[in-house]
Amino acid sequence: MPTTESTEKTNWVTVEIMGKKYQVPQGITLIQAMWHTGHKITRGIGCLGGVCGACSTLYRTKGSFELKQGLGCQLIVEEGMSFSLSAPFPVQKPIYKMEEITDPKQDLFKYFPEAALCRNCNACTEACPQGIDVRTGIWKAVFGDFQEASNLFLSCVMCSLCVPVCIAEISSNQVGLYVRRAQGAFFTPKPPQLSSRIEEIQGGKYEADWEKLMKMSEEELKTCPIT
Repeated sequence: MPTTESTEKTNWVTVEIMGKKYQVPQGITLIQAMWHTGHKITRGIGCLGGVCGACSTLYRTKGSFELKQGLGCQLIVEEGMSFSLSAPFPVQKPIYKMEEITDPKQDLFKYFPEAALCRNCNACTEACPQGIDVRTGIWKAVFGDFQEASNLFLSCVMCSLCVPVCIAEISSNQVGLYVRRAQGAFFTPKPPQLSSRIEEIQGGKYEADWEKLMKMSEEELKTCPIT
């Protein structure tokens, strides 16, 4: 590493990326460390905001025996840290159409029969980088409390880190997604204002305004009042 005025002022840490040691600037994320060291990431990267779950990562910190999981775009490098992006894990993704489901709580066991085999070991919760109580979410779903289960899974980013640690082979994130969809489709009251507005649109109330808008020039659109 060449010594320059900028590098002399930079604090560096030594990390191990996929088994090889590198020096990287302190304070950057694991994804930024991989970029800094010349790794071309074509898979395992997405929003960089901790939302999409694409950059699931396995890591260990210095002096710790514990293998941890997290999102590479959110974790900050530490001295002696060792990490690697996790390979995409095969996840069961049953095919279903919400409009064809008649009993969503019972059909949970049709699409995810393994959900009833939860051992209550809590490994899924420990693996979750979002801090979701995954175990409780699965139990709530199994016992039909879809509202509480959907609330627990609301911040799930579908990183699938809960899947490989499950000894019952439950795709917990997929169960959470099913529960959230079912809760919205079957059990959450629809706002009356939404139904009223949909009826207005379908009745053609805004057709004339829409046609007028589509015929406007770019300059007219810039000065068009918003009503």
